[in-house]
Amino acid sequence: MIKDRYKLIVVDDHKMFLDGLLSIISHESDYQIVYNANNGEDVKKYLDINHKEGIDLVILDINMPKMDGVSLNTYIKKTYPKVKTLVISMLFEPQKILTLTQDGLDGYVPKNAPKNELLLAIETILNGNKYFAESVKKAYTESVFNQKEEVAIKLTKREKEILQLIAKEYTTQEIADELFLSKYTIEGYRTSLISKLNVKNVVGLAKYAIKMGLVE
Repeated sequence: MIKDRYKLIVVDDHKMFLDGLLSIISHESDYQIVYNANNGEDVKKYLDINHKEGIDLVILDINMPKMDGVSLNTYIKKTYPKVKTLVISMLFEPQKILTLTQDGLDGYVPKNAPKNELLLAIETILNGNKYFAESVKKAYTESVFNQKEEVAIKLTKREKEILQLIAKEYTTQEIADELFLSKYTIEGYRTSLISKLNVKNVVGLAKYAIKMGLVE
């Protein structure tokens, strides 16, 4: 498809980085920045009003006020599926990367990426392909691996109960009293869980319980 200039939106709540990004892109003759903002909600409103302009790409951060990048990406892909999205962020949280990719994100590069990689990412995406930096691919691969590992570990109802109480800082005797079991039985469960979940101690058990949403 031949176009005079690609239309871009850029959103980031860090003004210094936003200004730098706008400066880099503005020097490229193929791109026209039609709108910039410091939060996702303003971009959502702009798209709803001006979607007939034919926006090609939205470049966004993840942590932003009012509407974060994950929510904005989801909204764009569901409402305006032809609009491409590129995340530029220092946040490498595996679960968020997994969510973004599952929701159709087209690219992801870190904020410390060199200028040429940023421009390569934009060009690649506008040509209809995906672009993910190597560091992002690594974090994504780890998230998929960890997810599969967690799914593979099956806990019994009793094991979950004990994990919950451990995370709530109950002592072995208090857990035994709560569940009407002997102290030695609880110690056995604890040893078994440490081995089963491949953690080092009760602190590891507590962290696992929190991670799996067994306690708030």
